[in-house]
Amino acid sequence: MGNFFPFHLLSILLSLSTLLVTHPPLILSKPAEISLLMTIKSSLDPESLVLTSWSQNASDPCDGNFDGIACNELGQVVNISLQGKGLAGKIPPEIGRLKSLSGLYLHFNALYGGVPKEIAELSELSDLYLNVNNLSGEIPREIGNLSSLQVLQLCYNKLSGSIPTQLGSLTNLSVLALQYNQLTGAVPASLGKMVMLTRLDVSFNHLFGSIPVKLANPPMLQILDIRNNTLSGNVPLALKKLNEGFQYANNPGLCGAGFSSLKVCTSTDSLNPNKPEPFGPDSDGLSSKSIPESANPKPNCTETHCSNRSTSSQVAVIFGVIVVISFVVSGLFTLLWYRRRKQKIGSAFDTSDSRLSTDQVKEAYRRSASPLISLEYSNGWDPLSKGQSGNGFSQEVFESFMFNLDDVESATQYFSDVNLLGKSGFSAIYKGTLRDGSVVAIKCIAKTSCKSDEAEFLKGLKILTSLKHENLLRLRGFCCSKGRGECYLIYDFVPNGNLLRYLDMKDGQGKVLEWSTRISIIRGIAKGIEYLHRSEGNKAALVHQNISAEKVLVDQRFNPMLSDSGLHKLLADDIVFSTLKASAAMGYLAPEYTTTGRFTEKSDIYAFGMVIFQILSGTSKVTQLIRQGAESCKFEDFIDRNLEGNFSETEAVKLGRVALLCTHESPNQRLAIEIVMQELSGVTCSP
Repeated sequence: MGNFFPFHLLSILLSLSTLLVTHPPLILSKPAEISLLMTIKSSLDPESLVLTSWSQNASDPCDGNFDGIACNELGQVVNISLQGKGLAGKIPPEIGRLKSLSGLYLHFNALYGGVPKEIAELSELSDLYLNVNNLSGEIPREIGNLSSLQVLQLCYNKLSGSIPTQLGSLTNLSVLALQYNQLTGAVPASLGKMVMLTRLDVSFNHLFGSIPVKLANPPMLQILDIRNNTLSGNVPLALKKLNEGFQYANNPGLCGAGFSSLKVCTSTDSLNPNKPEPFGPDSDGLSSKSIPESANPKPNCTETHCSNRSTSSQVAVIFGVIVVISFVVSGLFTLLWYRRRKQKIGSAFDTSDSRLSTDQVKEAYRRSASPLISLEYSNGWDPLSKGQSGNGFSQEVFESFMFNLDDVESATQYFSDVNLLGKSGFSAIYKGTLRDGSVVAIKCIAKTSCKSDEAEFLKGLKILTSLKHENLLRLRGFCCSKGRGECYLIYDFVPNGNLLRYLDMKDGQGKVLEWSTRISIIRGIAKGIEYLHRSEGNKAALVHQNISAEKVLVDQRFNPMLSDSGLHKLLADDIVFSTLKASAAMGYLAPEYTTTGRFTEKSDIYAFGMVIFQILSGTSKVTQLIRQGAESCKFEDFIDRNLEGNFSETEAVKLGRVALLCTHESPNQRLAIEIVMQELSGVTCSP
């Protein structure tokens, strides 16, 4: 009997491997996928007023005709981006059948009904944005199974019930936004298990009970907002480390030492008996009643009974091993199956300019045509082809900006890692040297990150080529490769990097910007914004959308230049939205965006005001103390101490005032850029 399990385990695995090889994993056919999307459409848009581009007669949902749909290289739907479309239906349970979905963006609509538990079947989902709708009902506890989830936005709805303790299992989650709902119950201590959590907002609900001590455990937590609830009891002292990031106003029952606006706890401070705390401040959100009876140990088991349990455990372990190995074998087979399929299809297409993309293995690069071709780009994407001359976009318009692929590859040494300057979720930037000796920065953008409509893509390129100002990073040219499926933007190289290099300076480390240089940088940024916002000649007014210290580059003379101006005109909507995560985390995102979902000139002004605060204080994180220092003219609180007093107090007061007005909570109270320019050049005030 000792060899029974190993022998039969091997037999089972061999049989399982044979089944996997002879039966490839089930993938939705194109007709089935379109039928599923049409079912989703009928639920999200029952009157068919919005998703008019979604057609049952289409042959492929990934051909660019399905508005808001983005696909991967295997032709599977990976993103649904329908934010701000005016959808007025329900989220259908069928959405859980799109197994490759990684991003679901349905915010800023008028959707109603509940959040379907079937969403938990989307194992690849990393971004779930359902905020600013009219959703009701409870938050499905099954969402706690979404192990890949990084952002969960459910705020500004009508959700009720308690916060599921299962959400504590989301160990990859960085943002949990539940504010402005009708949630009740206690704050689960299990939320303290989310090790990647940076922002937790449960404000403006009806939560009660004490604040769990474990809520201070996430090492990356920066923001904890519990305002406007009925929480009570002692506030954990460990939360003091969040400084202004911990917001707890309008919870009269809270007390605690070390928090200036809270009373010191006394023996009479206790929880409201009518509102018990079911989870307790230190619990993991599990009571003894919630533990299955089968899990309770029996202390007086006989030797026979214990032996039987042990045997059952062995069977369970072996079964688990079989399942894990089957998944591994299935994954390997899937990879081989698709690679073979790509090679077969690739041989049927023209192999001219069919080089691999920059994300593929560097050793595969060859100057000659390659027999391999990326399947996702074999549909003929070529926005700069001779045939694309409609809508006033003749080839001649772009000739002075066009580079060929050989120029780009030669400049970057075939995209050598040595020249890699940085990489994001949608692009990579390489340093390069052109044949004339000039040094450039080349941004590589995958076709799947660009607008699917080639005419719209061309409009975006036309906007980029029209931008000419000393405080905007200059576009030298561009190149679009049909075979590689990538677009390359060639900019002047700026050796001094971006403003982030000059923030958060430690003693004796790095260059401290002089006061006059800081003023010059602020004025230069303002000039660049003024140029973007101004309409003149054939140039329309343009909103930057992503102003930050990272986007402000500094040349040898410390002249500032805004980068990525107009870039959003080239990118797909879901890519544009994904770039907002970092912007929101750093505080650049204007507060009204939460309710409107739109960028305006005033949202640019808000971000500019935050940059002013960063330049004045020399820090990347703008705290409430910095704002209060600018309001009260306390220079030690909002002026960089590395300046050692070498600054003009009059100018400091003036710039602090401008920053405050630019970052006013109400967009109507913010300064127009023309007024900002006047303030920076002429208006003075005394401390």
